[in-house]
Amino acid sequence: MSGFNLSAWAIRNRSLVLFLMIGVVLAGTLAFLKLGRAEDPAFTIRTMVVQAQWPGATLDETLQQVTERIERTLQEVPNLDTLRSYTVPGTTVIFVDLVGSTQGRAVSDTWYEVRKRVGDMRHTLPQGVLGPGFNDDFGDTFGIIYGFTADGFTHRELRDAVEDVRSRLLLVPDVSKIELLGEQDERVYVDFSLETLAGLGVEPGALIAALQAQNAVRPAGVLRTGKEALSLQVSGAFASEQDILDVNFVAGGRMLRLRDLAEVRRDLADPPQPLFRVNGEPAIGLAIAMRPGGDILALGRNVSAAMARIGAGLPMGIEAHLVADQARTVDEAISDFITSLWQAVVIVLIVSFVALGLRAGAIVAITIPLTLAIVFAAMDLLGIDLQRISLGALIIALALLVDDAMTTIDAMTRRLAAGDRMEVAAVYPYKALAVAMLSGTLVTIAGFVPIGFAQSSAGEYTFSIFAVVGIALIASWLVATVFAPVLGMMLLRPPKPGRGGEPGVVLRLYRRLLGAAIRFRGLTIATTLGLFVAAILALGLVPRQFFPPSDRVELLVDLRLPQNASIHATREAVERFDALLAKEPGVARWSSYAGRGAIRFYLPLNVQLANPFIGQTVVVTTDIAARERLQYRLETLLAEEFPDAVARVYPLELGPPVGWPLQYRVVGPDPSEVREIALKLAQVVATFPETRRINFDWMETARKLRVRIDQDEARRLGLSSAAVATMLNAAVSGSPVTPIRDGIYLIDVLARDARGQTLSVETLRSLPVSLPNGRSVPLNQLASFGYAQDLPLVWRRGRQPTLTLQADVAPGVPPESAIDALAPRIADLSATLPPEYRIEVGGIAEESAKSRASVFAVIPLMLLLVLTVLMVQLRSFQRLAMVLSVVPLGLIGVVLALLASGQPLGFVAILGVLALVGMIAKNAVILIEQIEAERAAGRAVPDAVVEACGSRFRPIMLTAASTVLGLIPIAFTVFWGAMAFAIMGGLLVASLLTLVFLPTLYVAWFGSRETAHRPVPAPPSAMRPPRDVRS
Repeated sequence: MSGFNLSAWAIRNRSLVLFLMIGVVLAGTLAFLKLGRAEDPAFTIRTMVVQAQWPGATLDETLQQVTERIERTLQEVPNLDTLRSYTVPGTTVIFVDLVGSTQGRAVSDTWYEVRKRVGDMRHTLPQGVLGPGFNDDFGDTFGIIYGFTADGFTHRELRDAVEDVRSRLLLVPDVSKIELLGEQDERVYVDFSLETLAGLGVEPGALIAALQAQNAVRPAGVLRTGKEALSLQVSGAFASEQDILDVNFVAGGRMLRLRDLAEVRRDLADPPQPLFRVNGEPAIGLAIAMRPGGDILALGRNVSAAMARIGAGLPMGIEAHLVADQARTVDEAISDFITSLWQAVVIVLIVSFVALGLRAGAIVAITIPLTLAIVFAAMDLLGIDLQRISLGALIIALALLVDDAMTTIDAMTRRLAAGDRMEVAAVYPYKALAVAMLSGTLVTIAGFVPIGFAQSSAGEYTFSIFAVVGIALIASWLVATVFAPVLGMMLLRPPKPGRGGEPGVVLRLYRRLLGAAIRFRGLTIATTLGLFVAAILALGLVPRQFFPPSDRVELLVDLRLPQNASIHATREAVERFDALLAKEPGVARWSSYAGRGAIRFYLPLNVQLANPFIGQTVVVTTDIAARERLQYRLETLLAEEFPDAVARVYPLELGPPVGWPLQYRVVGPDPSEVREIALKLAQVVATFPETRRINFDWMETARKLRVRIDQDEARRLGLSSAAVATMLNAAVSGSPVTPIRDGIYLIDVLARDARGQTLSVETLRSLPVSLPNGRSVPLNQLASFGYAQDLPLVWRRGRQPTLTLQADVAPGVPPESAIDALAPRIADLSATLPPEYRIEVGGIAEESAKSRASVFAVIPLMLLLVLTVLMVQLRSFQRLAMVLSVVPLGLIGVVLALLASGQPLGFVAILGVLALVGMIAKNAVILIEQIEAERAAGRAVPDAVVEACGSRFRPIMLTAASTVLGLIPIAFTVFWGAMAFAIMGGLLVASLLTLVFLPTLYVAWFGSRETAHRPVPAPPSAMRPPRDVRS
């Protein structure tokens, strides 16, 4: 490189450079200590939940009048990807999913649009609709959960204690919000007998009106007396059950006492709200979320210290159990990864010392902390935490960042061996190699561009690979060109006369191999191409995978009862499972949910909806081996003990949540036809022998009792359908009357028939209905009864009924193999469907395809950047073709490594394959440049090739060795294993082919016919060191 020489400037300002080194190390150390710690990188959950209720509406009414109207409005929202809705009679829940490219401020702007548009159309919804309400905190993670159990205390007493704990924990730094789990609201029930009221000529509505009138809170004004203002307060508000019993009211001209007509009692709501249990005992939970940008380790320490103080003051009998501790999980994960990082550092240092010698190896050793310090400082500035992805990226970068330092020191030692003075040798690498190294660095970074710019949740999840590796490679070039020459002048010594000139045994063997390859160049090229074709064919034998299961010790156990099951049935099932789980070895603790799934205690968790028929248990095992043993035992146990439930046992997921691995959606306008097609689809899926637990997200009908009103008779009696419905609701479920204000609680008062939900159908027939004239008639005088089957719920997607078939696969069977095997059979079934109906593939296949598409969409940009950098550096289409010819050959090593290790070609492995493009191209560029320099010095093509390859052999193989060996610490981890093996195999084979195939192809391409037939010259004299790239 002519002109300004950065290494020369560094040598002239040696003291300043040494000062900068110290400053970089200090800044990097401080940044490392400041960096946040997390288990996984944050990624945006681009989902908002919109919910509305229409009490008393049927499923069809709710679908057409509420769900459809809101969905039509939401269909026009910008950045919309998918609308999913879940409708049960009287309730609709709509999920608004945004496209993966929606980033940052655009997400919050879209949520504002959702609120605005739905708010504008609210007046078009039927009268009586409650809501819609909005939840855009769907992705909040509650990483720390405590469960509180009580012995000898009522639920209300326990809740009071937990509410006090919650208030105190909200003051802890970094706490964002705290949600209660399993808390049960109280109700005050006014239980009466409809027969008794009818006999007295009292209409239930009169009783309810009297209670509401007395408990109303109304302003009574402010009285001013001189200089004093007195607020007037009117008594009568209910503060207890006794106040309600003391109510007297007038009915039919008589004064009646409520205590003579009804029983008033306080109890928990029935049916209950979702329940929470800890280690088999009823509990109330506190789920704690961290504020954005907080440090989970600091939060864990602060919460633990606060709980230690609070726990000491809890009443005897109330115990706090730590259910989920993300801080501990993160601490252990970070410690393991940092251990792997230092192991990689040691491995790279050993390679450097062995290959370069003590002094040169020491220089490379010093450049590693200098580069890492710059990386840590940049990570702190960019807000990148230490987490699974960034730490893995650091290990990958570590194996790459020593390349430039090794190249620089190797060039210095060669110039010293050639007799150059120390100052000349120190500035020579920058003059000869800096541009080639920078081009190679930029090409390597370009290989990671698809990772950094993929517009998907998976791309967002893995973004820090691109960021950290890019920073590390730029930093390594700066360290190699500024710091390494100064360190070389301080530590390197010229070789003693007569030493250092003889090529080593390995280099002599390589030159013989290269000579043979060039002589038999046709065979060499054909063999290489044959291996490449074989690798492409063998790629189909490599198992595929989206993301691997998590390496955490938790197991999730889902229990889904028939969809008409009550929460009482779900509670009984969860309690039975708790009892069975208590007998199992290898269980450290567990928490159970009835009526809902687990709260999002782990960011990639696939959260289950709140439903009466849903139960979920989070089991924390003692270790991974115990997790695997327990998973097998529980699957067998659940199949035997819960034959009517859809039960699933599975570990946590890594990456964006997917749920059931096999999912097929049947979409069409008619729910009945959709169900019929889904049953046929299930038969097709069952033909693959490795599928397990085939089920549907909705399918079975539920029985309901229809009350058919004789409208003519009702009108004759002065009644309406609405009046009858109100009376039945009051009798069975209870009619809301008024709330009691009790401290921080509002307790609803419900008036109902004393028999409530225990009423039989026969009793219902004879239920007295009050008439406007004060008399009453039995219900069967104006109504008939009949059972009917109807759907309890309907899922929709894109405003059409959508039934999803879900299934697992046998252990050890990749879901992708089942999807591939079933694809032609499902295509045959799809061909027979009416035009309005279709079958879509969901689950892992869909998410994997979306993520791959987001990465592949950026590949043209990556190729443009790579080609541009290469062309600027090489300035020749022929040399560019030479470099590109060796890039895809890395696939040979990738396939060999993945097949030998049994690792799948997953999303992360694909990222590794793409990253190889830049790594391989970098070596090829510098080798081609070296060959061109030798030719410019007057050598013939074969001589120039052999001379250049001998010069570049050690740096290329050192880089490959340090990369391959440096990745060993993460090669056997769950998340990084496939990527590590892909890079190790691909880079090792590509480096060998760069040193054998590329020079052979160069001779075949550029060598003249006469030169091609001449014998390859002997290696250069030992006393004449090989040339390096000239400026």
